Amino acid sequence: MINKLEQIIERFDKLGRQLTDPAVISNQNKLRDTAREHSHLEPVVIKAKEYLAVAEQIADDKEILAGSDAELKSIAQEELKELEDQQLQIEDDLKVLMLPKDPNDNKNIIVEIRAGTGGEEAALFAADLFRMYSRFAERSSWNRKVMTSNDTGIGGFKEIIFSLSGTEVFGTMKYESGVHRVQRVPKTETGGRVHTSAATVAVLPEAEVADIAVDEQDLKIDTYRASGAGGQHVNKTESAIRITHLPSGLVVTCQDEKSQHKNRVAAMKVLRSRLLAQEQEKLARERSDARKSMVSTGDRSAKIRTYNFPQGRITDHRINHTAYRLDEYLDGDLNELVELLRIEDQKSQLAAE
Repeated sequence: MINKLEQIIERFDKLGRQLTDPAVISNQNKLRDTAREHSHLEPVVIKAKEYLAVAEQIADDKEILAGSDAELKSIAQEELKELEDQQLQIEDDLKVLMLPKDPNDNKNIIVEIRAGTGGEEAALFAADLFRMYSRFAERSSWNRKVMTSNDTGIGGFKEIIFSLSGTEVFGTMKYESGVHRVQRVPKTETGGRVHTSAATVAVLPEAEVADIAVDEQDLKIDTYRASGAGGQHVNKTESAIRITHLPSGLVVTCQDEKSQHKNRVAAMKVLRSRLLAQEQEKLARERSDARKSMVSTGDRSAKIRTYNFPQGRITDHRINHTAYRLDEYLDGDLNELVELLRIEDQKSQLAAE
């Protein structure tokens, strides 16, 4: 353990020196990668130095216990128990900090929200989820851009796809994939009965061109006139794009941009991200069939959360967490829940090692 921690500290110091090296500073990609690794190692190094200091104190106390001074031995014996407990706690902290990082955690994301069972009420709930994530993005200083949407005309969405970009977006949002269930009295319900509806959320790490190679010959590209509210270009030019990936059967449409070129770029971004997600899900199944944690797999078929409006309650079923702060959650105050899900994920990773 001590040798490994000393190597990490040495690596951290080396990276710190590289950050002031003109050759690294002049290379933006190298500078970004170096700064990212340095930042990632910093909390490990802080905890590692704590561990080494405690280990040194333990060694000193053990040396005193081997001596003949009865008074010093009594003090050392009392201190040793505290130090060994402290060392065990630091070891646990280090295990979490040194868990392998998901390489996608720093990626930007594409979020797809679709109304499920429940008709118009499900579409209105999909709009609520979109507003919740939009507010969370604002609180997190992320950028949000709607890529395509299919609204119902009265405030709901049958489907809305948008991108979020910023710091550690996928690492924060990846636990949102799944079926979200809502229980409330619809505005159109005259008898005051509570209805149950659902919407699905898919969080995809944004694929870069280097991540997924797409052969143009595998694509069928159709253009058509955009529909719905959107300005003068609607129904005047064929600016909307539909791309079909023939080998997988995936179909992506985009019509929110005013130019055909921009819609094509946006549609290809969604297509690459869906293909990347498919590939990663396949690899995850192959590598960890024995591991069934919904927190880490983000199983889209599983009901992950219930939003109960009459009780002002939100329940995350993966971690059996219930809070009576529904309004705050819907206003984008998701940090507490994200942290609880992250801790549960870390526990399951440690248990699987």
